[in-house]
Amino acid sequence: MRLRKPCLLVLLLGLAQLLVLASTHEAGEDSFTKDDTIDEEEEEEEEDYDEDEDEDDSQVKEENGVLVLNDDNFDTFVADRDTVLLEFYAPWCGHCKQFAPVYEKIAKTLQENDPPIPVAKIDATAASALASRYDVGGYPTIKILKKGQVVDYDGSRTENDIVAKVKEISQPNWTPPPEMTLVLTKDNFDEVVNDADIILVEFYAPWCGHCKKLAPEYEKAAKELSKRSPPIPLAKVDAIAETDLAKRFDVTGYPTLKIFRKGKAFDYSGPREKYGIVDYMIEQSEPPSKEILGVKQVQEFLKDGSDVIIIGIFKDADDQGYQLYQDIANNMREDYKFHHTFNNEVAKFLKVSFGKLVVMQPEKFHSKYERKINVLDIQESTDGAAIKDHLVKHAVPLVGHRTISNDAKRYAKRPLVVVYYTVDFSFDYRVATQYWRNKVLEVAKDFPEYTFAIADEDDYSSEVKDLGLSDSGEDINVAILAEGGKKYAMEPEEFDSDMLRDFVLSFKKGKLKAIVKSQPVPKNNKGPITIVVGKTFDSIVMDPKSDVLIEFYAPWCGHCKQLEPVYTELGKKYKHQKNLVIAKMDATANDVTNDHYKVDGFPTIYFAPSTDKNNPIKFENEQRDLEHLSAFVEEHSTKLSRTKEEL
Repeated sequence: MRLRKPCLLVLLLGLAQLLVLASTHEAGEDSFTKDDTIDEEEEEEEEDYDEDEDEDDSQVKEENGVLVLNDDNFDTFVADRDTVLLEFYAPWCGHCKQFAPVYEKIAKTLQENDPPIPVAKIDATAASALASRYDVGGYPTIKILKKGQVVDYDGSRTENDIVAKVKEISQPNWTPPPEMTLVLTKDNFDEVVNDADIILVEFYAPWCGHCKKLAPEYEKAAKELSKRSPPIPLAKVDAIAETDLAKRFDVTGYPTLKIFRKGKAFDYSGPREKYGIVDYMIEQSEPPSKEILGVKQVQEFLKDGSDVIIIGIFKDADDQGYQLYQDIANNMREDYKFHHTFNNEVAKFLKVSFGKLVVMQPEKFHSKYERKINVLDIQESTDGAAIKDHLVKHAVPLVGHRTISNDAKRYAKRPLVVVYYTVDFSFDYRVATQYWRNKVLEVAKDFPEYTFAIADEDDYSSEVKDLGLSDSGEDINVAILAEGGKKYAMEPEEFDSDMLRDFVLSFKKGKLKAIVKSQPVPKNNKGPITIVVGKTFDSIVMDPKSDVLIEFYAPWCGHCKQLEPVYTELGKKYKHQKNLVIAKMDATANDVTNDHYKVDGFPTIYFAPSTDKNNPIKFENEQRDLEHLSAFVEEHSTKLSRTKEEL
C-alpha cells in the first residue's frame, strides 16, 4: 500500500497536466510557462494602473472644499458653468500659503450659495499653459470666470470682499463694465486728442505679447485716473489698422506710448504697470514748472542740490515770455526740473531783472573756471531752440558728478572723460572728493569740446571691470568713453593733472588703442550663422558691402535657446546669398562697438542695411518663427537676390 499511494498520486497529476495541455491546444494557444502567466498578469495590472493615472489627471479633486484644476481638466470643468472663482498659486509662495485658509472659507461660503458657486485653485508652476493663457505674472492671482469670460479681481484679499464680488458677477443680469480706455481711430483721433489738456495714448499691435501684457494694467490705470477731478483719459490705437496715425507719430515698435497736450505729442518714459502709470500721469498733469515763493528756496537749492537749477524770472503770469517758458518746460520736463518766480526779492538775490532765464549749478560744483550763473533773455519773440540750447549747454558743470540716476540724461554726450574714485560729498569726505575733482578741473578747462565727470568706482564697478581696471592697484582710474561705444583706459599710474592731460591729448591725436571686450575670433566661421565677437563687430556688422541680420543673445537665456534652431534654419535658407549675412553675438561676453545697436534684453535682433549701418531696424515681432523672420529680412534687404532657387 505504501508503494501504490505515490504511484496513484503521480498518475493523477499526470492526467491533470494532460487535461490542461489538451484544453490549451483546443483553444489554439501555444504552450506557456508560469513566468509568462505572471508577466501577463503584471502587464494587465500596469495597464489598469496607467488607466487610473490618466483618469486622475482629468478628474477634478477637492482639497478642503477647494477644487483642484490643471491643464487637463480645466476646460472641461468650466465649459458649462456660469461663474467660477479661480486662484493661481505657487506651492512655494508665502502669500499663497497665508491666503490658503481664507480661500478655503470663501469656498465653503460660496458652496452654500444658491446656486453653489465653484471655487478652484490652479498650481501655476505646473499648469503653465493655463498660467500663460491668463497672463499670470504673480502669486496669488485671483480671477473670476463669467460664462468663460475672464474678469480680473484686483480688490483686497478678504473673505467678505471676494465673496461679495463673486456674488455680484454671478447675477444673471450682470454685464462687464465698459472699458475706460478710449479707442481712437483716424476718424476721432484729432477731435479727442486736440481737445484734451493731457491724454496718454498707446499705439499697439494685436499680436504683440508686450501689448497683451500691458493691456490689463493699462485698463486698471484708466479706471483709476478716470476718478480724478479732472479725469486724466487713457486711449489706445491699433497701429496695424491705423497705419497713417502710426506713421504720423513715428511709431516703429509696440507698444509705443505718447502723452498729448492739446494735440502736441511728448514721449512717455514712465512705468508700465497700474500704479506706476497712475503716479506718472498725475505728475505729468501738474504744471511743468513749480513756483518759487521766496529766497530761502533758492538758497536751499544752492546749498544742498545735486543737479542743475533752472529758474524763470517773470513779473507775472501775463509776462510775454512766461507762456513760452511753460511750453519749453513741457517739452523738456523729462530731462530737467523747472522753476519760476514772480518774486522781486528772488530777482534781486540772483541779480537779474524780470524776463530772464537763470541756469546755475549747486555750490559744490562751482569753480573759478566757470560762471556761477548763466542768464538768457526770454521775450515773446525768443526762439524756443535758443532756450533749449542754453539749457543743454549749461546743464552740466565743467566737471560734474556722474551717477547711475543721471547718466542717461546728463552724460550721454561723447567723448566723456571719466575719473573713477571714492566720490562722496557728505561732510566727512567732501574735502577729499573735491581735492581730486579740482585736479580734473585743471585739465577740463583746456578741453571744452569734451565732457568731464567724476564717478564713484563702486557705482560703476562693472564698467571699471570691463575697462580692465578692477585690479589696477590705483585709488584713481581714468577712462574715455568715445563715439561708437569705443572705450580707452589710462595706464594705471599715480594720478595727477599732468598724467590726465597727457592721456586726453593722446586720445585727441588718435594715439590710443581702444579696449574691446571680446571672445577669441573664430578660426572657422563658415557655418550657416556667422559668429560675431567684439573684435569683429565693425568688420562684419558695419561692412557697407553686406546687409546683416544680427541676433544678440545670452547663453543662459531660455528664449534664445528656443530661437536657436529656427535661427539656424534661417541661416541655411540664405546661406548662398553673397551680400546677406545672418549673424549672432554673445552680448554678455563681447562689446557692441556701436551705440546705435542697443541691447535691452535677450534676444535682441537688428537688421543692418548696407546703405545705412548707423540706423539699424529692430525686429519687434513676438513671433520669432522662420516665416516672420524671413519676411523681415526680405522686407528690409537692399541686396537680396530675388531669383527663385531651383528645387
